[in-house]
Amino acid sequence: MGVHDEEIHEQQVIVGDKPAEIAARVAAAPQRVELYPPLVDALLRMGDDALILTQRLMEWSANAPILEEDIALSNTGLDLLGQARMFYTYAGSLMDPQRTEDDLAYWRDATQYRCAHIAEMPNGDFAQTVARQLAVAIYLQLLYTRLAESTDEQIAAIARKSVKEVAYHVDHFATWVLRLGDGTDESHRRMQAGLDAVWPYVDELFDADAGVVPADGRTDEKYAELVASGVLIDTKALREPWLEQLTAIIETATCTVPETKWHARGGRRGQHTAALDRILAEMQSIVRAHPGATW
Repeated sequence: MGVHDEEIHEQQVIVGDKPAEIAARVAAAPQRVELYPPLVDALLRMGDDALILTQRLMEWSANAPILEEDIALSNTGLDLLGQARMFYTYAGSLMDPQRTEDDLAYWRDATQYRCAHIAEMPNGDFAQTVARQLAVAIYLQLLYTRLAESTDEQIAAIARKSVKEVAYHVDHFATWVLRLGDGTDESHRRMQAGLDAVWPYVDELFDADAGVVPADGRTDEKYAELVASGVLIDTKALREPWLEQLTAIIETATCTVPETKWHARGGRRGQHTAALDRILAEMQSIVRAHPGATW
């Protein structure tokens, strides 16, 4: 199977015509789920989303439609990488034994990652990437705005820095949605198709941020305590303002808010598609081939 064939196959695995079958395969796959303390779990979810999105965005390097956008996508990825590093550093300091940001990035398998499926899904064409990034950027802007008031000062500090970065991301990708959606017939078709492809994966962003016990789906009481004490937030509360803001942009772009009967689930519990395995295999290959090497 050639590189191009692998890309097509990967695209079909994530956003194919039969998502219910994909969900069944993911659910039936053997899982070695590692349970983390609720606060660590929440930090890893935010860090993993950012890191895996970075990997996807960097695939556009030297491939974007124009040079300016090539730079913009890379800069967006670098912003997200910085956010991932901060979340990993804090999460690692709370673990026993303690782990570094490199430990968490390079020495966990896919089942130990907590990113949402929207982060690992293939880029698709440029319009699909724009749709994904706008959906994620609005979510992160709302998330970081709330977390900037966290009673945990380290979380608050990360959020205060990061919210400034994602505000630019929202403006940038909203501009592209408007430009493509209200452009030519072809650009409109592609923008709508991009939104349709991404939509089944957005709801997972609003799943509870930690403490889910895979055996029965209970929410850990300690996580609820972290929300009640103001350390974390209930991400479900972000969905309504997220949808309102995104809908306004989509409709202004003369596109239609998609409808879907199927929604991705499981990423927050370490249940992923083969797409994440491919990302990690490439990202971790040098470190795992030469452990402890320095240069």
